[in-house]
Amino acid sequence: MIRRDFTRLAGLVVIAVALLTFAGLAVEVMEGDTLGFDRLILLALRSPSDPNNPIGPRWLGEVARDITGLGSLVVLTGVTLAVAGYLALIGKWSDALLVLAAVGGGAALSTLLKLAFQRPRPDIVPHAVQVYTASFPSGHAMLSAVTYLTLGALLVRMQARRSVKAYVLTLAILTTLLVGVSRMYLGVHWPTDVLAGWCIGAAWALLWWLVALDLQCQGKIETAISTKSPT
Repeated sequence: MIRRDFTRLAGLVVIAVALLTFAGLAVEVMEGDTLGFDRLILLALRSPSDPNNPIGPRWLGEVARDITGLGSLVVLTGVTLAVAGYLALIGKWSDALLVLAAVGGGAALSTLLKLAFQRPRPDIVPHAVQVYTASFPSGHAMLSAVTYLTLGALLVRMQARRSVKAYVLTLAILTTLLVGVSRMYLGVHWPTDVLAGWCIGAAWALLWWLVALDLQCQGKIETAISTKSPT
């Protein structure tokens, strides 16, 4: 009981820090105080002799486009529906609904935030992929955090071995970070867009993890597997 309360408190503290960081970034962005930092990072990712060309070998641009696709709405929707369908088929309806609510709610929140801030996309370097929405916060960074961290937390809750838990969470975090970095490398997001997306996305995923923890304590979703090593 004490451990559960401590976990819940720690989660709430992290959520508060992430939301405060997002709020601080939003204020600085709206006042134009981050432009120097944003320009510095974006130009550092471009060839000094020609800002039209990203740094690194030519194949790196193709890799970045492949990675950024992992954060697209189409891919994330497909992954979410596939996981929810699997959970429903094995009788875990509550888990399936929780996943759909977490990711669907995150997508709606991302859209509302973009409409609220209406920040223009970067214009100091060419865009390597097509974009159609506002810039702040980065939808790819936010929804990658929401989706991959939520699914990672779900898998962790179903595993007993700490090494497996660490592997799953590391993979979820690494994927989220790579998607965000790819958006900057491709020139379609300011760095502060990505930072804000990571903050709000992580806070949203962690909030739903706490919801899952409460539902688990109430017996409404399956209890986590014992952490004792199998014999």
